Amino acid sequence: MDVPPLHPGPFSDELLVLQADHRSAYVWEGELLNQTLRARRVDDLCDFMRGRDFHPRVVQRLRDTSFYRIFQIGQLQLDWSLITALIERWRPDTHTFHLSIGEATITL
Repeated sequence: MDVPPLHPGPFSDELLVLQADHRSAYVWEGELLNQTLRARRVDDLCDFMRGRDFHPRVVQRLRDTSFYRIFQIGQLQLDWSLITALIERWRPDTHTFHLSIGEATITL
């Protein structure tokens, strides 16, 4: 039985509205075969997504999986001093933070 060759690109651009601008278009066309690709930084991703309209089916899928709120929140500013202070107070033997008010743990 002959197996037809696998098409490397999308069959339909209906949901891939940004496909023409995406680096995968160059990969599928064979233009980046010798280039090493790197992951985008979070800052780049937030800048990329800001101001873009998502296809309604994508938005609905994100809502169904409860991930749409992440896109609404956007980029968060991290408080490195707070993170460092919490790391210093973490006790791996009890899986708790030892604070001045007593022990505390993270709950869902």
